[in-house]
Amino acid sequence: MRLQFARRESPIGQIVIAWDGPGVLRVLDFGDYDARMRKLLQLQYGACECEEAQAPAAISVALDGYFVGDIRAVDKIAVMTGGTEFQKSVWAALRRIPAGTTLSYGALAQQLGCPKAVRAVGGANGANPISIVVPCHRVIGADGSLTGFGGGIERKRWLLAHEKKHAGSIDLFSAATRNAVARI
Repeated sequence: MRLQFARRESPIGQIVIAWDGPGVLRVLDFGDYDARMRKLLQLQYGACECEEAQAPAAISVALDGYFVGDIRAVDKIAVMTGGTEFQKSVWAALRRIPAGTTLSYGALAQQLGCPKAVRAVGGANGANPISIVVPCHRVIGADGSLTGFGGGIERKRWLLAHEKKHAGSIDLFSAATRNAVARI
């Protein structure tokens, strides 16, 4: 598979994104977790050729919007993953968790109709190659604890706090995102 990638700064450190020819996001990970990202690429797609390029405008604008407070801006980003059918069903369910909220692994397993598959849901969540956009950070322990996150617990804490802070402002941002992003 041939992908293009770009590195960009964010409030939580450098992020790396990779996309295919049509501009569909395939990977979003953190610059200090490069080895993890490469492992996920290998597991998802086998051998990959990656070349550095300028990120597609649709992805850049949506990510910029997200980080300035339009937390639903990333919902517009087209994504595609490899993985098993079960993993894909978990990742699709992650995108349905509303911004500003969390869900336990057990509750997510129940939503998928597999209440005993809590560990499998956790495994699929951990193998998610598209952080933030496929919001695996919104999944927490049954006791409300911030369990595992590929980008580290501090980033998970920041993302959840950022979304909670801006969840009440969701409707205000639909038109304002472009203006805010233009000022960045």
